[in-house]
Amino acid sequence: MEQQAADVLLATQTALSQASALAVQYSFSVLGAVILLVLGWALAGFTSRWAYEGLSRVHGIDETLARFFTNVLRYALLILVFITVLGQFGVQTASIIATLGAAGLAIGLALQGTLQNIAAGIMLLILRPFRVGEYIETSSVAGTVREIGLFATELKTGDGLYRLAPNSTLWNTPITNFTREPTRRNELKISVAYADDIDLAMETLMNLAKVDSRVLTSPAPSVFIDSLGDGTISVALRYWAKTGDWWQISRDMVKRVKLAFDDNPDAAPDDSDAAPAKTSNGKATAEKPTPTRQ
Repeated sequence: MEQQAADVLLATQTALSQASALAVQYSFSVLGAVILLVLGWALAGFTSRWAYEGLSRVHGIDETLARFFTNVLRYALLILVFITVLGQFGVQTASIIATLGAAGLAIGLALQGTLQNIAAGIMLLILRPFRVGEYIETSSVAGTVREIGLFATELKTGDGLYRLAPNSTLWNTPITNFTREPTRRNELKISVAYADDIDLAMETLMNLAKVDSRVLTSPAPSVFIDSLGDGTISVALRYWAKTGDWWQISRDMVKRVKLAFDDNPDAAPDDSDAAPAKTSNGKATAEKPTPTRQ
């Protein structure tokens, strides 16, 4: 009986000794893990803020893009800290990294279309083919840009509708930006009969351009014979205006041409043969509306 009691006591002492050793060992591991977590969290926050401030000073880097890169950097550092903490407890970090890589590959394949939109959004924000407030047109969408996001771009159409375009559709197609350049050219054409006074018609068109203060003097407006038809001569007036004035002046000029030829019958197109005044796109109306930058 005494021998059994001695064995139990010895086993208890051994267990307590081993437990004490493990407690000391793992207490240091836990303490080290806590310290690593605190320092890693602080370092990730400091590094992300430093990166954001640095990117904000770079010309052409959009705020959305700067925040995206800094968030990616922050979470990458946090993942690295988490893996390091697990290593403190003897976990095989190589297997964890391999698992994360496989999971990332699987997620990338599953979200292939979404990742394409993100990549296209990053390129749009870097190259800036359009900005907020500009009017653009592609093969599938047209409107004034309201917001450029990482996944899609918000636009407002000319008739006031809301449109959301995935960034990949904008990146993979030619984009026409109607408001990027400060000036824009317009061309207005009329048809004059062969029997009419062609010089007077050309002089009338030139005077209309000269008296309008919105028509730029450099490049100077020009009037020329564009083509010869079977029964009429096509006369063109070509002038430049500020992009913000282009839409209104293109409308006003058509009306002024009509009124000018009404007041001057000798220069007017022949009613039976002549076509109505046309703009540069060959229609009685001008091109797409060109709102000014907001």
